[in-house]
Amino acid sequence: MRVLLTGAFGNVGQVTLAELIAQGHQVRCFDVRSKTNERLARSLPPSVEVCWGDLRRQSDVVRAVEGQEAVIHLAFLIPRLAATGVDIDKCPDLAREINVGGTAKLIQAMESCATPPRLVFASSMAVYGLTQDEPPPRRVSDPVRPVGLYAEHKAECEQMVRASRLQWAILRLGVALPQRLLFSAGMFEVPLNNRIEFVHHCDAALAFVNALRCEEVWGRTLHVGGGPRCQVYYRDLVSQVLNATGIGMLPDAAFTTEPYFSDWLDTELSQSLLHYQRHNLEDHAAETAAKLRLLFPVIWLFRPAIRAWLLSRSPCWQRARSARVGTRKRFSRTAAARRGD
Repeated sequence: MRVLLTGAFGNVGQVTLAELIAQGHQVRCFDVRSKTNERLARSLPPSVEVCWGDLRRQSDVVRAVEGQEAVIHLAFLIPRLAATGVDIDKCPDLAREINVGGTAKLIQAMESCATPPRLVFASSMAVYGLTQDEPPPRRVSDPVRPVGLYAEHKAECEQMVRASRLQWAILRLGVALPQRLLFSAGMFEVPLNNRIEFVHHCDAALAFVNALRCEEVWGRTLHVGGGPRCQVYYRDLVSQVLNATGIGMLPDAAFTTEPYFSDWLDTELSQSLLHYQRHNLEDHAAETAAKLRLLFPVIWLFRPAIRAWLLSRSPCWQRARSARVGTRKRFSRTAAARRGD
């Protein structure tokens, strides 16, 4: 099948591309041109076509869609938690142009084709909003109450997809953590007691690609999560990865207590249709540790410094540290006054 993959060089995009190739699809990659993306593109087999472009330019999108039988739409400006280095709340206009405007242009280009391709749209469990006070799991019939630009954009794009004249499937993803999140401030932005459904990025990729050949998915909204083995609390996820790498769990005070949009998902239907759940959290922790294995001697030698550096990335820890310093200063002044200094 001729398949256009948008956001092909992102976290989930790269493994989705690999799965498309493995299943014998004829793939066209669409992404922005950058040094990193060009380096990744050079490693691709000759059978893969790379189409550089910008979702904000209709001509680029039309060129990318031409001649395709299906589109997997992953390209989206995402929160800092995903370790993109971009905080979409600080560039709302750009985020809307790419996320909502880009999706609208993609749908328009697809609808204009003589034979419109099918669309698999990557959405997110973030559309449910803050649900920690509700009994899990989340079901696709639950109300959509997005909080924040990312979730709002996903919800709006879902509506556009459903209103289109295309054959479509919407896959709402759980948390597909990039391994580099370990070194990002985003690690501290989820409360430790939050329910969270991890999905291995390779499993998410398999779900997207398997959807292309599954007639039962069209016109449906499905959850894509890791399943019961991956329904954990955020504390479990972070501690398992940090302990596996030798760094060790960080203090509770480093993590926010503000609610975050995450929860456990009902994935029974998606698993029965797409057969994608193959990994669990232990696999993710082991893979992260394996990537850092050569650095283990350095990690053990400089473990206190590494932990201090990670804590310096936590706004909560820095506020708590400043408060402790302020308390000590006030205590010192009070003690000095009592002594008559």
